Amino acid sequence: MARAKPWEISDELWAVIEPLLPKHPRRFRYPGRKRIDDRKTLQGILFVLYTGVQWEFLPQELGFGSGPTCWRRLAEWQAAGVWEKLQQVLLDRLRAADRLDFSRATIDASHVQAKRGRSRPKVGRSPVDRGRPGSKHHILTDANGTLLRVSLTGGHRHDVTQLLPLVDAVPHVRGRRGRPRHRTRAVYADRGYDFDIYRRRLRERNITPQIARRGHGHGSGLGRIRWVAESAIAHLHGPRRLRIRWETRDDIHDAFLQLTACMNLARRAF
Repeated sequence: MARAKPWEISDELWAVIEPLLPKHPRRFRYPGRKRIDDRKTLQGILFVLYTGVQWEFLPQELGFGSGPTCWRRLAEWQAAGVWEKLQQVLLDRLRAADRLDFSRATIDASHVQAKRGRSRPKVGRSPVDRGRPGSKHHILTDANGTLLRVSLTGGHRHDVTQLLPLVDAVPHVRGRRGRPRHRTRAVYADRGYDFDIYRRRLRERNITPQIARRGHGHGSGLGRIRWVAESAIAHLHGPRRLRIRWETRDDIHDAFLQLTACMNLARRAF
């Protein structure tokens, strides 16, 4: 059996995505050109995401529509919050299947070089990459390495600035009897998050901070737990479009980031 291509949307996944998309009823008078099918357009967006091809070079023979059409549809769905809604549905599905572990969370960040968008708020000179402009991808995972939240900042922003925003942005995950879960019992992080004020803020949220301290030798044992975050980043950067930032607009690059998180969750959920 041939392996499914990453930009192909299964019927089961499409049944989850379709109700979340904005509706555009066609006008009775002067209907104009018929709108390209949303499913095909989404597959065109995923084709650009995974292959890294430029929008204008999206092959027309694939039937996904033109590159500009897919670009506009991606911007529209990003503005409508489709990817956040989809992440919520997929996380609920994973919890219903008992595939989420809220006993602890891991947090990490990765820098990607930016070829465009140097004047944008979420692009900055990296202090660890010879001052080259770039962006940062921040992730928060559960104990199994399942993505709970991802965010985008400039390359000059410190990793710790996204600790509390990511923790607070975890949605209330349903799927099982009882109260929805949105807090993990502990958060594991490396030395980049070593600030006592953030430890206090986590304890105020009834979360135990497990953060490596600067100035201490290696061998704390936290790496045996935190490796799932590094593995999640590796899977997040599987699509070529996320390894280097080619998008000028912040919202388009963030849309690719959130969409990739959705596809990673979908692989675990289906």
